[in-house]
Amino acid sequence: MKIEVSAFPVIETNRLILRKVTKDDAGSVLKYLSDKDVMKHVGLDPFNTIEDAMSEILWYQSIVEKGTGIRWGITLKGQGEVIGSCGFLNSVPQHYRTEIGTELSKDYWGQGIASEAFEAVIRYGFEHFNLQRIEALIEPPNIASQKLAEKNGFIREGLLRNYEFTCGKFDDLYMYSLLKQDFDNC
Repeated sequence: MKIEVSAFPVIETNRLILRKVTKDDAGSVLKYLSDKDVMKHVGLDPFNTIEDAMSEILWYQSIVEKGTGIRWGITLKGQGEVIGSCGFLNSVPQHYRTEIGTELSKDYWGQGIASEAFEAVIRYGFEHFNLQRIEALIEPPNIASQKLAEKNGFIREGLLRNYEFTCGKFDDLYMYSLLKQDFDNC
């Protein structure tokens, strides 16, 4: 179940095109990842430089090359600007599972865009990567992401105490999961 792609897949939804993020998108990536509100629950400090954005884009490329994940840039149809990203990381091929993550420019919050992208990426993972389980690790104060996961059928399994050390502190994370059979029954 290693996440392997011969050509980077493009996903189209009603309003969105999910595509590969390239170095040409660094300015757009910097724009939303420099926002403290967007980064509040990501586990990283807000970005300050175009080099920060380039490093993020290189990370997106490296997880595809290693087969441990894939990250799509979220764009509105008819517009090229990347306004967020969504994808898989920390894949465990022998167990047919992966984690999902997403972030979106604050300018687009509350419009259903994150949910549309999230659902499309989940569907792609189950249909093309033969996943059995998709996990979402969410900080307890991040109510919006909890609602996004629950809206898409994820079940909160429990609290992982002091699970990550990010930005100089230990973070608790809720473990959410969605199983293929649960998604198929939606």
